[in-house]
Amino acid sequence: MAPGQVATVRSHVLAKSLRRLPGGRTLMQAAVGDATGVLECVWFNQPYLDKFLRVGEDLIIHGRVEASGRRLQVIHPEIEHLDSTTDDEQESADLGLNMGRLVPIYPLTEGLNQRWFRRIVKTALADETLAAHDALPERLRHAHHLPSFAWAVGQLHFPDTWDDLEAARRRLIFEELFLMQVVLASRRARFASRLKPQRYQSSGPLVEALRNRLPFDLTFSQQQVLRELVGDLCQPHPMLRLLQGDVGCGKTVVAALLTAVVAQGGYQSALMAPTELLAEQHARVLRGYFEPIGIAVRLISQGLTTKQRDTVMQEIASGKAQVVVGTHALIQGGVRFANLALVIIDEQHKFGVVQRKALVTKARLPDVLVMTATPIPRTLALSLYGDLAVSTITQLPPGRLPVRTVWYREAQRLQAYEDIRQQLRQGRQAYVVYPLIEASTRQDLKAATQMARTLQAQGFPAHRVALLHGNMRSKEKDAAMRAFVEGRVHLLVSTVIVEVGLDVPNATLMLIEHPERFGLAQLHQLRGRIGRGGFASTCLLISDTADELAAKRLQAFVETTDGFQLAERDLQLRGPGELLGRRQHGWMRFRLADLSRDAGLLELARQEATA
Repeated sequence: MAPGQVATVRSHVLAKSLRRLPGGRTLMQAAVGDATGVLECVWFNQPYLDKFLRVGEDLIIHGRVEASGRRLQVIHPEIEHLDSTTDDEQESADLGLNMGRLVPIYPLTEGLNQRWFRRIVKTALADETLAAHDALPERLRHAHHLPSFAWAVGQLHFPDTWDDLEAARRRLIFEELFLMQVVLASRRARFASRLKPQRYQSSGPLVEALRNRLPFDLTFSQQQVLRELVGDLCQPHPMLRLLQGDVGCGKTVVAALLTAVVAQGGYQSALMAPTELLAEQHARVLRGYFEPIGIAVRLISQGLTTKQRDTVMQEIASGKAQVVVGTHALIQGGVRFANLALVIIDEQHKFGVVQRKALVTKARLPDVLVMTATPIPRTLALSLYGDLAVSTITQLPPGRLPVRTVWYREAQRLQAYEDIRQQLRQGRQAYVVYPLIEASTRQDLKAATQMARTLQAQGFPAHRVALLHGNMRSKEKDAAMRAFVEGRVHLLVSTVIVEVGLDVPNATLMLIEHPERFGLAQLHQLRGRIGRGGFASTCLLISDTADELAAKRLQAFVETTDGFQLAERDLQLRGPGELLGRRQHGWMRFRLADLSRDAGLLELARQEATA
């Protein structure tokens, strides 16, 4: 045995003692052992054990082994007598539950013990109504060799063998995943049974005009996904689809072409983004695409004056504004559409369910496209978005070079700063990203506000440094962002706000401070801000983290630029709640299923639910 190990041992009681402590407390100690050594058992405030334990008898002891000087010790171990000769019927029954078999160890509160709780559970399992409850049809159980619900629950608590325990777990995990997939399949069927009022033509003058104005050719993957989306859009039932792809794969232009189909039919589209920064970026890009061909794009933002806002509201209500972009401001009561038909929600996992639903209810059975640049593992997509059809852009545009990632330790900080200077001397631009806006006395972390001043004064006095974070006023954020986009700012010091929304082809280097504070998906989003202009680009990390899990994440980030591989790794290391955020994770708290472990059962459950 070793300290920290949870062990179950058979041993002989060698000695015992009961001591009275100040304050009315008691300390019960027993030395137990066998030919291999001696173990000290300790119980506080359990004086009755003095009569329960007898020197010379054999016991089964279960607990966590700790070091106490040179001795090994177990605090408050579970104990079972090995003398099974008793005339007491209840004691005999307890021996059958607690000895000579696999026994469950339950998390208990003070005042309860394992023997009593096992007896209560065993009694509950004898209830005949358990046998009557079985959510899985007999045909399904037979086809996949799944036992009954009653047997599985019984074996989960009191398994006859390890194989029986695994069979019980497999059955109950499958049921959990199957029922979830049935709910999602029901949603899909209900959505598909409705007939939408809007109808479109897949081609026409506006669509062709936009295609002809594009300064690049779509990749094969973009063309394939566009065909899927347009085909779905032209069906009589509403579209409900997820468009995902890695950072920089070209989702926006595909969404723009889809929007052109809608505008060509005389309908409106609305695009909701999670931040003002991203909404403004989308509005600029869409105006560049649409205004030369006569499609009006309007932005609802905090930067509008009251007069400007009133004008935009009137244009939306009249239908003059054919494409409307905004944040959650789109769902406010004052926003009324004339004939909204297409709802696009970007980075949709950053919105709550209520916010997404509020936008959808602005129209009668609209077509819905949700987009994300956060790659989603297949198992998570089947769970979180199982009621959506999924389209994935798998190619990056030609000419995009992979970003090199380097992990520096704190002692190498000056080298990291020199790497930045080299890029700035060549006329390139760079980001430095911090996890905090302001320094905190509770956390020993560098922060953006203080470091922006330090970097300007000491690190990069010959270059212009600007600050960008979420607490700045809209006009200040816009000015900092515009100065960086136009090249008047060389080094942008920021928080994670830049993970989406900034597209600066001249930016070739990003330094991320305290990267262990971010998940892999977020780090990947940040890295996606560079390498967008055909220049060789580098992402630097500075971290001395001693946390083993954080170090594994950072090493994975250094080793691959594939967002989907990183998302799978993040799911394995941190689970779905950390990957997508607590808003999405709430309804996915499975009792037994593990999405990273049970991918095969999830796929099987989906097949059966949709059969």
